[in-house]
Amino acid sequence: MTAPVTLALTAGEPGGIGPELCLQLATEPRSQQVVVVASMALLEDRKALLGLDVTLHAWQPEARVQTVAGQLSVLDVAGIADTTAGRLDRGNSQYVLDTLTIAARGCLDGTFDGMVTAPVHKGVINEAGIAFSGHTEFLQELCGVERVVMMLATEELRVALVTTHLPLKDVPAAITAGRITQVARILNQDLKTFFGIARPRILVAGLNPHAGEGGHLGREEIEVIEPTLDSLRREGMDLTGPLPADTLFTPHWLDDADAVLAMYHDQGLPVLKFQGFGRAVNITLGLPIVRTSVDHGTALDLAGTGKADAGSLHTAIRVGEQMARYRREHQSARGAGQ
Repeated sequence: MTAPVTLALTAGEPGGIGPELCLQLATEPRSQQVVVVASMALLEDRKALLGLDVTLHAWQPEARVQTVAGQLSVLDVAGIADTTAGRLDRGNSQYVLDTLTIAARGCLDGTFDGMVTAPVHKGVINEAGIAFSGHTEFLQELCGVERVVMMLATEELRVALVTTHLPLKDVPAAITAGRITQVARILNQDLKTFFGIARPRILVAGLNPHAGEGGHLGREEIEVIEPTLDSLRREGMDLTGPLPADTLFTPHWLDDADAVLAMYHDQGLPVLKFQGFGRAVNITLGLPIVRTSVDHGTALDLAGTGKADAGSLHTAIRVGEQMARYRREHQSARGAGQ
């Protein structure tokens, strides 16, 4: 029998909807083994506020993970300052980072098979005097890797990014042969490792309108992107492009592709979010662990109302489990081949 997958789920910003999304998981049976990494007091307070009939169990490594309706396993994290729904408190900032650290280290040491993250509030963490640019960069540093790749996915579409949270004026200078090479290699390898795709087919967007139109609308395609893709093809990658972004996201191209590599954040993600907002998942590639997340923010205005939609969290958990299983299979195949 295949060993079950156990995922760590961080509850995110205490004042946001993350804690109640975690509690919503326990209102129905689930196939995945999920351990919520959060303050037990926070979850108890939010449970009482929403009137949810959920029993919280303190989780220990040897304890059984609860998967039946009305039961939730919790790895209690100390240090929370305020559990009020809808209110930010700088005093919770270190607690939030502690949940991420505990979950990630648990993945690195094999306690967990992957981690799923509810949304955090970057602003309040920075206001507390802690430099924090997001989950992705935090986990990159914690895991000690040089480059990570942000990819959002729905059931029908995967979009990875060469650059992420940069002002648009800074993007062209960041589109270098080195960066494209690193990102493409990570995307190609992790589609194999975490998604079971033997030879990924990747569409690559150009930077400029009409992919530069032969140099008349920009020369980045000619001088940087095309030569880099040619070099990567010689390594054996199946790359198509650079393609104009305004026609790339059509069935003609997407029907035969496993992923799209976009040059910048608002080139690829608006299309994906229009197609699947609320059921998309944010995935960090390039890490030695599985990490997925929801595709939305903390929604402070919805916190404590019971109106938050857990659709994206369910998707993140389902994809996290699938990625962890493919990773096991990939590692077993490599071990058998040695």
